Amino acid sequence: MARVETTKKACAVNPLKMSQPIGGALAFMGVQGCMPLLHGSQGCTSFGLVLFVRHFKEAIPLQTTAMSEVATVLGGLENVEEAIVNIAKRAKPEVIGICSTGVTETKGDDVDGYIQLIRQRHPELDHMGIVYVSTPDFKDAFQDGWEKTVAKLIEAFVPKSEAAAPRAPQRVNVLPGCHLTPGDIDELRDIIEAFGLEPAFLPDLSGSLDGHLPEDFTPTTLGGTSRETMAAMGSAAWTIAVGEQMRLAATTLEQRAGVPFVLFDRLTGLAPNDELVAFLSRISGRPVPLKLKRQRGQLVDAMLDGHFHFGGKNVAVGAEPDLLYAIGSWLTEMGAHLQAAITTTQSPVLEKLEIEEVLIGDLEDLEMRAKGADLLMTHSHGRQASERLGVPLFRLGLPNFDRLGAGHELTVGYRGTRSLIFTVGNMFIAQAHEPDPDTWRRSDEDVHHFGGEAERELVQLTPMA
Repeated sequence: MARVETTKKACAVNPLKMSQPIGGALAFMGVQGCMPLLHGSQGCTSFGLVLFVRHFKEAIPLQTTAMSEVATVLGGLENVEEAIVNIAKRAKPEVIGICSTGVTETKGDDVDGYIQLIRQRHPELDHMGIVYVSTPDFKDAFQDGWEKTVAKLIEAFVPKSEAAAPRAPQRVNVLPGCHLTPGDIDELRDIIEAFGLEPAFLPDLSGSLDGHLPEDFTPTTLGGTSRETMAAMGSAAWTIAVGEQMRLAATTLEQRAGVPFVLFDRLTGLAPNDELVAFLSRISGRPVPLKLKRQRGQLVDAMLDGHFHFGGKNVAVGAEPDLLYAIGSWLTEMGAHLQAAITTTQSPVLEKLEIEEVLIGDLEDLEMRAKGADLLMTHSHGRQASERLGVPLFRLGLPNFDRLGAGHELTVGYRGTRSLIFTVGNMFIAQAHEPDPDTWRRSDEDVHHFGGEAERELVQLTPMA
């Protein structure tokens, strides 16, 4: 059982974490026809916009209330009102998702009150969903912003109903954590649909940030979960939550509509995917499809092939809690050793890691603890530490801006776990020493030394005449 500690440094030297507003904005990007809006200065939004564009290599819808120094002190009602009205006229979104930032949280803006006043003044906005989430960036981290936003979406769009209300047995809600990529969501959809079930994902980044080319330009999100789909989530038979961060959203949905949930704290590895497949077989009443049985066999074979290269390797990992737990647990199952585990915020899953200490810190802490490791696993901001240490870097999480295909990386399911084994295992193999002719070459000094020893032994063994 790991001990969770928090760094005592006065500041983050090389930050690992990203802010709550960025996490909340990304969750809103998984909603169809949505325009995320950060209530703060222009710089707050510009930072997040650049980060997402570099990671996904896509056009990102993200707006700002453009708070100035004076507006911040006097209050942001006018800025929020102007932003909402302009967005409604120009972008015509179905949903406007507002996330607060540090400056407006410090001032204490009552954004929920602002929204009520704005709706009274502008009845033309009655058809539009407006959701506000409090996400101060001076506390918590990316994962927390995502968690709060998904729970708020459920509160806003899933109507309350009785627990005994009629349910569609084939419908399943899926609440994916922020550590799942669009590629991961597509993989989960394929697995669930293989049992004849109809999954509804919230948020659904696979529809908005999967890199497809739309037929027409739209200023809002390109796909994602619609308001109609969210409204129907209360009639589903089950909710599947992926990651401890989604417990709040799953509990909120259960309280509003009585939908029972099961939470998988990770879906990377053999055992957790066996649990998922068994659960889906049970609730659908269908046997496990042959293609999943074959994928499981392929994963077991990959584990057999790969464990020789993972055994005894020292790995340092820096990531959000749920991603750290998923990857860290998988590494130890493969025979590797967690040399360091650095994360961004508190979570109950951290104590489950097989390491003495998990530190809530930054990339400087990770670099100090990764000396002598065989592999460094963190996002692209860890590349300088990798170069200084001379330790290979496996890019993990967000942002991943110096490689292609970040949105299609796969880490869940049998296939995702198998892909991880091959990719990471090949990195270990690439570091292995390959003997060549020069390896066996001896220096002249060695030849002379061993030659002299051989002559003396020969003299001692030669009998006297």
